[in-house]
Amino acid sequence: IGRGQTISQPFIVARMTQALHLDAWRHSHPGAVPRVLDVGTGSGYQAAVLAAMGAWVTTIEQDPELSARAVATLAALGITVRAVVGDGGE
Repeated sequence: IGRGQTISQPFIVARMTQALHLDAWRHSHPGAVPRVLDVGTGSGYQAAVLAAMGAWVTTIEQDPELSARAVATLAALGITVRAVVGDGGE
């Protein structure tokens, strides 16, 4: 994806998403929207998958260029996420 970074394999993204057990969470929190923190936005692929599944996603990326590119891509696809540039240490 540039800037010396690579994208996670789709299988890995699927497995990480599955590990969240969003259906079970929704069942135990009727009417609530799951909130997920995506660390390392990269291309925005994981954030897009989570948002498509109905989660409120906050994604953080330390590289401003990668973050801007991901935000633009997600916006062009009509996907809304909260994007933060930083290393999580602020």
